[in-house]
Amino acid sequence: MRLCVIAGDGIGREVTEVAVDVLTALLPDLQMSEHEAGWDTFCRTGSALPEATLASARDCKAVLFGAVSSPARKVAGYRSPIVALRRALDCYANLRPTRSLPLAGGRADLDLLIVRENTEDLYIGEEHSDGETATAIKRITRHASMRVAEVAFELAARRARQRLSIIHKANILPLTDGLFRDAARTVAETYPQVAVDELLVDTAALRLVQAPQAFDVLLAPNLYGDILSDLAAGLNGGLGLAPSLSVGQGVAIAEPVHGSAPDIAGQGRANPVAALLSVAMLLRHHWQLPGKADALESAIRQLLSDGIATADLGGTASTRAFGRAVLARLAH
Repeated sequence: MRLCVIAGDGIGREVTEVAVDVLTALLPDLQMSEHEAGWDTFCRTGSALPEATLASARDCKAVLFGAVSSPARKVAGYRSPIVALRRALDCYANLRPTRSLPLAGGRADLDLLIVRENTEDLYIGEEHSDGETATAIKRITRHASMRVAEVAFELAARRARQRLSIIHKANILPLTDGLFRDAARTVAETYPQVAVDELLVDTAALRLVQAPQAFDVLLAPNLYGDILSDLAAGLNGGLGLAPSLSVGQGVAIAEPVHGSAPDIAGQGRANPVAALLSVAMLLRHHWQLPGKADALESAIRQLLSDGIATADLGGTASTRAFGRAVLARLAH
């Protein structure tokens, strides 16, 4: 097994270091190669995703990605390297789970999975402006919609509740979102064991806040999935606890949902849980090692239950101290 490690910018470097230490303990024979990407890389080399990094990611077929910073305004030649990497590896489905964790005041009834289409929609980056009117292209294809729906329904069929909600805004966007909805409905016909409903994205946002425990799997186009998964993370301690895995045919990118957090970078305060849970998803879904994934998730839950946490969760542990605590639990 091989892994391409891309730490990126800001706290991405800190949380990735912890995740690599844990992976080394769990998989001592894993071959890892470290490469660069991100805003700092762009400023230094003129490329946010160097060819050597992309080549390693393609060769390894598994990536651990930290976080990247982005400029506040459009910069000529710069494009988000994680978006470019997902598209280059054709990691077309983004999995973002939200499960209850033993946190003070936390909810005990959360267990949902958002499956987000990962290659198109407004994220294709096709915009133009004459200075007075700006236009962005939203592209939805039947091919991309069908294949992400296949992933979502297959995962829903393996879960206890076997429910899936199709998220769209077809009342306003009947051609684009309507195509996504109809493609998902077509796939649904081959999964009769999965109970299916559909919700407008604004209604889904409302119900996620009011009754998130009612959801099982949510299938959404790229933009809606991005927004709703951040909302769901807010129900469960914030982005520092939110993992993700982007998957394609034999390839996967594990990536914490949080950004590079330059305001706390280098201070040892970053929460590595999202990166560690992303690693657990890589173990379970890509390398087919559910036992090791369970062990890692159990160690994290035990630590949080014991009150061992970083400052964002009210604890006193540093990033590295939390990582060392995870290693100690795994050793037992």
